[in-house]
Amino acid sequence: IGMGVGKLGLGKRPSDIPTKQAAAAVGQCELMYTYDKLFGEYNHTVAQILLTGEDIETEKRRENFRNTMFRLLELHAIPIINENDTVATDEIVIGDNDTLAAIVSANVEADLLVLLSDIEGLYRDINDKSTFIDRISADQADELIASGIIGGGMLPKLNNCTSAIRNGVSRVHILDGRIPHSLLLEIFTNEGVGTAICNDEE
Repeated sequence: IGMGVGKLGLGKRPSDIPTKQAAAAVGQCELMYTYDKLFGEYNHTVAQILLTGEDIETEKRRENFRNTMFRLLELHAIPIINENDTVATDEIVIGDNDTLAAIVSANVEADLLVLLSDIEGLYRDINDKSTFIDRISADQADELIASGIIGGGMLPKLNNCTSAIRNGVSRVHILDGRIPHSLLLEIFTNEGVGTAICNDEE
C-alpha cells in the first residue's frame, strides 16, 4: 500500500478500504517492477502470486495455489508471494509477512523457513540480562512464549515459527535481515547463525 500511496500522490495512508485497495493495486505493480528488474540482472524470472485468507482456507483454491507454486519452481521461476490487499477485507486477511511466510512454507511442505528481523535472533530476558538463543525445539519455544521472557518484541515472530514447525516445516531460522547475503549461505553449511527453531524430533 505504501508504494501505491506515493505513486498516487495521496500524501498519507488512506483510511477507507476502497482507497487502500486502490493504492495496493498500484503498489503491487511498483513492487513487481522492482523485483523483476533486480532478479533480471541475474537472469532470473520472477512470478507474482497474490493470496487471500480464502485461498488458504478453501481446499480447492489451496490445491490450485500449490500446483501453481510447484509448476513455477519446475520452470525455474521465482515466486514472489504477497497478500492480495486489493480484494482482502478484515474478515479474510492473512496478516503480516511472517504469518504469510509460515502459511506458505507449510502448504508447500518446505524443509526450511527463514524469517528476517532487525536483530540477529531471539534473546531470553531475565533480571534485566539478555541471553542469546541459538537453537531451540518447538516445545521449548512454546515454553518461552508462555513464560513471557522473550525480548525484542519477537513473540509474534516466534509464534509463526512454532506454527510452521507444527505444520510440517522441519526448521525455521530467524536472521538479521540487514546482512542476509552472507547469513543465508551460512545456514546451509553451519546452523550456528541466527536462531534455529527445530522439529522436536531432530
